[in-house]
Amino acid sequence: MNLSSDNHLNDLTFKSVIDALPCYLMVQDPEYRILFANQIFERDFGRNVAGDHCYKILKNADSICTTCPVRDTFKDKKPHVSEETVHLADGTIVEMIAYSAPLFDVMGNVMACIKLLANVEKVKRIHRELVTLGQSIALLSHDIKNVLEGLQGGVYVVEEGLKDKDAALSDQGWDIVKRNITEITRITQNVLYSAKERKPQLKKTSPVDIARQTGQLFEAKALSTGVQLLLQLNPDVPLLNLDDAAMSRMLSNLIWNAIQACQDDGGKSKHIVSVRVDYYDPNHVMFEVEDNAVGMDKEARENLFKEFFSSKGDSGTGLGLMVVEKIVKNHMGKIEVLTKPGQGSLFRIIFKTETHLNEEKLIHGGKHDRCTPENRHY
Repeated sequence: MNLSSDNHLNDLTFKSVIDALPCYLMVQDPEYRILFANQIFERDFGRNVAGDHCYKILKNADSICTTCPVRDTFKDKKPHVSEETVHLADGTIVEMIAYSAPLFDVMGNVMACIKLLANVEKVKRIHRELVTLGQSIALLSHDIKNVLEGLQGGVYVVEEGLKDKDAALSDQGWDIVKRNITEITRITQNVLYSAKERKPQLKKTSPVDIARQTGQLFEAKALSTGVQLLLQLNPDVPLLNLDDAAMSRMLSNLIWNAIQACQDDGGKSKHIVSVRVDYYDPNHVMFEVEDNAVGMDKEARENLFKEFFSSKGDSGTGLGLMVVEKIVKNHMGKIEVLTKPGQGSLFRIIFKTETHLNEEKLIHGGKHDRCTPENRHY
């Protein structure tokens, strides 16, 4: 069909074509003021943006960005491409690919510059997930190999016990198998949590039950390493909307790290790991995991939640605390870390409650002293 002959193209205006583009488009003058923006741009960045500076609309900034493809285009009259992080009108921060190109007057001077922005947030997120997964597998391959060797050793002991009809030997081998299954499960779950964005599956859950069940999983490990594991749980803490599997993973990583820290501390005769659930204040509930091990220095504290940072050298991957931070953020919670070299560390996770508690219940409801910065030795 010849659209021109049917006068269909006569109904298409320049603006309607520009508005149909699946990307943001604007035209800027040499002062970086917006002369024109297409419909999708105004929908996501705000109406009536004409006359405003680009950097104010895109970045909430008061001056031109350090890296600006439009500035480079005005300077050399050539197209430029860059990656940018911009702020939508609703406060959402997204990653963009920006493309700028010159618009010339009849004399060949750049009178304005056109800028296209394509949202690559999903592509970048998938790329980060793939990179993280690859790095995780590479870092964990040695640990997985050790676990598999431990499983093989445990199976061998079980088989020898069965062959000799030695129940004690079989039980010993089965304990080895169970410990290594727990470890391979922990490693696998951390890889999965670190490599993929997960939306919490929220439901009414008891923080006390989560802490009790998770803590019980580590009783044997703590006992075998000479660490005393204490569960200090306030039964009056209310139900919260939580992802119970994610909360268990969060606590598992913190308890595991605390026990490992105690193992690495040869300077004390007695080591204690305390797991607590209590009110933080009338409107918040807290989980705490505290150890009296080696503590952390300034570098370790500052890099604590960075990907693949570990203070354990070759024996750590840094995935555990990265997973903890991700889970807390997904639940809109807050992490507080109190630590001092030689005296131990305390990780406090705080979540908001749905109902306000009166002061009397806060004072009389707990079964142990609240853990506040004022009564801690850090």
